[in-house]
Parts: sequence; C-alpha cells; structure tokens
Amino acid sequence: MSLTPQEVQQHFMAYLEATECTVIEKSPEHVTVKLSPQADKMLTNRPYYWNFVERTGAPAETLSFSFVFDPAKYDERLAKQAEAARNTQPGGGQDALLSRYYGNAPVLPVIGPGRIQREDVLYGSRRLSQIWEASREEGRCVYLFEQPDEERRPKTRSAALEQWLGVCFKVEFSCDLKREELHFLAVSLSRRTVAENFEAQLQGRVLTPRLPEYVHVRPGVLSLSQAASILEEHMVQKLSALDYAWADQARIRLEEELAVIDSYYEDLLNEPDEEKKTQISEQYRNRRTEMQWQYEPKISLSAITCGLFHLSSSGNAPS
Repeated sequence: MSLTPQEVQQHFMAYLEATECTVIEKSPEHVTVKLSPQADKMLTNRPYYWNFVERTGAPAETLSFSFVFDPAKYDERLAKQAEAARNTQPGGGQDALLSRYYGNAPVLPVIGPGRIQREDVLYGSRRLSQIWEASREEGRCVYLFEQPDEERRPKTRSAALEQWLGVCFKVEFSCDLKREELHFLAVSLSRRTVAENFEAQLQGRVLTPRLPEYVHVRPGVLSLSQAASILEEHMVQKLSALDYAWADQARIRLEEELAVIDSYYEDLLNEPDEEKKTQISEQYRNRRTEMQWQYEPKISLSAITCGLFHLSSSGNAPS
C-alpha cells in the first residue's frame, strides 16, 4: 500500500505529539510546529549546537517548520487567502491592476531565529523516512496495556488481557522503479491467531505503559521468537502470492539496456592499444554492473516497529 496525504499526516502527527512538539497552526493540508528539544536533536542535524547547549547550559532555541502534506491544496488555499486579503485592502483593485502588467512583488523570506521553514512531506519523501527512522531509534518496541472499560468490567473479578505481538513491516519493491508498502500484523501469543491491519484493531482502545488495576495477563503458549517467526512466515506467504509481472517487465528492460551497452562497446573493445583496451573493458564492466543493479528486480522486507500489546478479549478484539 501507499499512504494518502491524510495518512502521512497521521504518521507525522503521531511522532510530533509523542515528542511533545508545540503546534502553532494546523489545517487538513499542513501543520506548523516548534520542535521540542528531543525532536530537534533527531531531525535537524545540529550536533555542534546541541553539544554547545549541553556543555554551557545555554537556553536552547529549537527550530520551527511548516510541514505540508498536500502541497497543491495548501498552495491553492494560500492563493485564495492572499487574493481575498488584496481585495479587502484599500487600493486592492489598483494593486491587482499593477500586478497584471508588472507581475507580483516577490515575497521576501523571513530570516533570523524566528524563521519558519516550509517542507513538503509526501509518501516516500526524505523527511517522512527520517521520522520513521527516528521512531525506530527512539521507540522501536513498545509495551502497552489496554485500560479496560470501567462500566463494562465486572467488579467481582479481574479482567483478562490477551498478549499480542504486533509488527509493522515495510516491503520495498525496486528495480528502475520503486514502491513501498506497510503491513501492520499481530499474532496472539495464546491463540496463534494472526490479525492483519492491526492498526485498525487498536483504534478506540485506551493504551497505557503501566499494568492497570484489577487486570491480569493471560499466559501465552508462544515465545516472542516463535510469534515473530509466525508473522515473518505469514508475510513471506503473502508476498509469494502477489503478481510479479512488474519483475518480468523490469528484466526485459534490463536486457534491452544491456544490449545497448554491448552494441556501444563492441567496436571499442577491439582497441589495439592494450592500456586503452584495459580502461575500456573496465568501463564496460562497470556500465553493465550499474545497469544490473538499477534494473534487477529486488524485494526487501524489514520490521519498522514492534510492540507487545495486552488487549481485552471483549469488544472489538482482534480476530
């Protein structure tokens, strides 16, 4: 799967909220935030600055960003707001007439400590990958308990929580083109049941890192390594059932590119000068290796994050 702008925003906001960044402005297309010290250290690549702050005790000044998740809609909204502002200002009609003949005056960037930088954050962008990498480093594994509903929970006995190992896998399909998918799966340690789209199963549940009162954890029959193997095998089977016509097409394109290279170097490799011939042969091999690396179909499977979730069996329990 790929992510829509709304889903990208949800992923991004989850990290910003978890690291306690200050939201200055938010819309369906963007968010403007002042980074927390934790997020600034992870995202801005300012090791010397933070080393100075920690060494001297100077007050930290974190950076601010406007992260835009749907650039087209965001720019359209800004243009409408600017147009409305011009029309409501005295002389707005005259400004519009002047801009028609002489063009709009360029907007000068705001500089200094209060500068707010704009970044477009789309699926596959460097910044989104950085957020995922930071999440892996800071919270690769979580350990959470569901807070039972006090109204539904029987007062006379302890509520049972079932253990689920959840793993978010990233699948990368690459050749001369590239596509990524995310799959969030979980397996019950007591029932061996595998649940797909596990993120949907967590919606609406109140999770806490501490064991709530009057609950107990149901024993599991699987170890964590056994559960991880079940999820990995499930993903391998899922991937083996996919249509790989794209890989066949990539190999065809590879053969065409190699044929072009072979044709180009065919006469050059007959160079009588041995030194030049050695250089040409090396170039030829390098070009073929580059093409093979670029076009050869590849699939990689990696775990982005994981967690042990203790969930109640009542309500919308995973199945």
